[in-house]
Amino acid sequence: MPLEIERKFLLEAFEPPETAVRQHIEQGYIAIKDDGTEVRLRRIGGSCVLGVKRKASGAGSPVRIEVERELGEQEFTELWPATEGARLVKERYTFDASGVTVYADVYQGELAGLRTVEVEFGSEAEAAAFSAPEWFGAEITGVKAYKNQTLATGGLPNS
Repeated sequence: MPLEIERKFLLEAFEPPETAVRQHIEQGYIAIKDDGTEVRLRRIGGSCVLGVKRKASGAGSPVRIEVERELGEQEFTELWPATEGARLVKERYTFDASGVTVYADVYQGELAGLRTVEVEFGSEAEAAAFSAPEWFGAEITGVKAYKNQTLATGGLPNS
């Protein structure tokens, strides 16, 4: 089963490096359970994806099981209305920094002004050993208010 092991941080300011790959992302949630399990639709670039994520049993907060399946445009279009009221739009910049691949997200629409950065790891030990560079802001790994599913349904967290 594919695992997602990541840490997430706020970004105060962000200027993407010239080497960054930019992707426009629209995502919406069909289902969100109290335990954090989610069923998500995502259009990223020219691809449409249905994804399911849930916490890995016995694992720490940065570890989730993630299963994704590519959808055709027609399937995506048929399912998209089910995400009404639970959507977000962001620009993602992917690049290498500090020896790792980082994913910087600049949110749009109602979430404009929010910027985050995620780093994915191959193991929990790698995640624990990672020392964030100074330009990363406060760590928000596991903070419910900053999970994309919460942002999509509830908007920006109260400061």
